[in-house]
Amino acid sequence: MAAMRVDVLELQSFYASPLGAVAQAMVQRRLLELWPDMRGLDLLGYGYATPYLAPWRAGARRVVAFMPAAQGVECWPSNGANLTTIGDEERTPFPEAMFDRIVAIHALEEADAVRPLLRELWRILAPEGRLALVVANRRGLWARADGTPFGQGRPWSKPQLTTLLQDAMFQPVAWGRALFAPPLPWKIAAGAADAWETAGGRLWPTFSGVLMVEAVKRTYAGALPGRSGRVLLAQPAIARFTGSQAVGAPKNQA
Repeated sequence: MAAMRVDVLELQSFYASPLGAVAQAMVQRRLLELWPDMRGLDLLGYGYATPYLAPWRAGARRVVAFMPAAQGVECWPSNGANLTTIGDEERTPFPEAMFDRIVAIHALEEADAVRPLLRELWRILAPEGRLALVVANRRGLWARADGTPFGQGRPWSKPQLTTLLQDAMFQPVAWGRALFAPPLPWKIAAGAADAWETAGGRLWPTFSGVLMVEAVKRTYAGALPGRSGRVLLAQPAIARFTGSQAVGAPKNQA
């Protein structure tokens, strides 16, 4: 049985804390390395992704957020029209193939049914669209920190994510890690956090707080069970996050 989702008020409180600010900065850095350019693209933030979406708003054609009903919803952004919606985690209110990119964070660990959730993301992702998952690493300290949202629900390993994504018709193409600083309630400076990230990536990479994977929607010449339509097969190359972009991965398409 899945764990109860962290309430949106607890998520807001965490990201307003010094530790949450460090977590947001370190994870967002990796996401921006992966997707530096969103010009002309439609982006969905799924789960509790609003702390990470602002840098993409200027260039993207559309940026919206979806939050599961069991979690609760917040108005985002704080000024201007609301760009968030709420609903069943396995039945979003969006039409098929609407988004070019989806970033999902605080999503899989507490999901009632992980595979139906990923199939729903597959449905609303455009052909050749890309999904970025950020999940708690089962070998990391953050998965054991009950006072953070990364310590709730089920953490994941790289082999588990690979199998899960392939079963849901996604092809992993890039991997990354973040949050090497221990999840202690201290006012860690940005420079110290950077040092932890650099040292951790070199010395203890398997113990990162989160795993990050980019996966491409894999489509076949035939109908997906339970879906309609005919599409073509995509076979992207495997890569990893490093430097300014994923080595060996196809470049983002504007």
